[in-house]
Amino acid sequence: MTQEQLPAWFVDACGAPREDASITVDGCRIVYRAWGERGRPVVVLVHGGAAHAGWWDHVGPHLAATHRVVALDLSGHGDSGHRASYSIRTWATEVLAVAAAESDEPAVLMGHSMGGLVVLAAAGRGGSALGGVAAVDIVPESSGPGGYGPTPRPPGAVHRVHGTREIALGRFRTLPGDESSLPFVRDHLAAASIKPVDGGWSWKFDPHIMTRARVELADVDPVGCHAAVVRGERGLGTIRTSLELARRLGPAVPVTTIPDAGHHIMLDQPIALIATLQTLLGQWTPQHVEQERV
Repeated sequence: MTQEQLPAWFVDACGAPREDASITVDGCRIVYRAWGERGRPVVVLVHGGAAHAGWWDHVGPHLAATHRVVALDLSGHGDSGHRASYSIRTWATEVLAVAAAESDEPAVLMGHSMGGLVVLAAAGRGGSALGGVAAVDIVPESSGPGGYGPTPRPPGAVHRVHGTREIALGRFRTLPGDESSLPFVRDHLAAASIKPVDGGWSWKFDPHIMTRARVELADVDPVGCHAAVVRGERGLGTIRTSLELARRLGPAVPVTTIPDAGHHIMLDQPIALIATLQTLLGQWTPQHVEQERV
């Protein structure tokens, strides 16, 4: 697909003005990007395991008419630094630090997949100081041991090196795979997922990250702020599990199912995801802030 054939909403979003910044959190450099004017209510977008901030490039700018929108690379992902070990709690600390670097006002946190677990952990540590939290297609378990702590670091994990950039791009895959992903979105994400290394090209994410993070439903507590659960109709979170998750987060927490969406909603139904997130932000933005903007 040529540049001229790409939909305007995608081209406009990927070409939107943005600011790139970084902070240091517990000795690790955390990189993030931001759209929208400073001083507006802050929303932080959090990617899933083995992903990066670029997964929000075609979504974040569409939320920036009313908010300062921030997307970060969690440690071990994208262009952020690597750590000796990783945990949901450590990533939650990074998310809260980025939010605090942008504003002293309550921020809204929105996370996809593993990122959804991260924002719930952040909200569990001080949800009353947040403007809201949204978990997008997360899969908490219903039994067995769980928690937000670290996962043992697998020994000797290394990435395969591909001889050319084209070969590496052709090896980009989502987990789980889904043939309904929009090719132009997938291509954009793939290009930002690789880096040159000795002998060719490889993935940016640290192979030692815990890409199969698990949190039990029993570990989920009321968050003390606005909350929402968003799921793909064909995603990993069943409606039964999502409703139970919502019940645990607090009273009257909505569950929104996006039709014909798989787990990676921003790849196959991005416009519906944008509309859903815009709606939540509109409902959660304090009335006095709306009046000041007008």
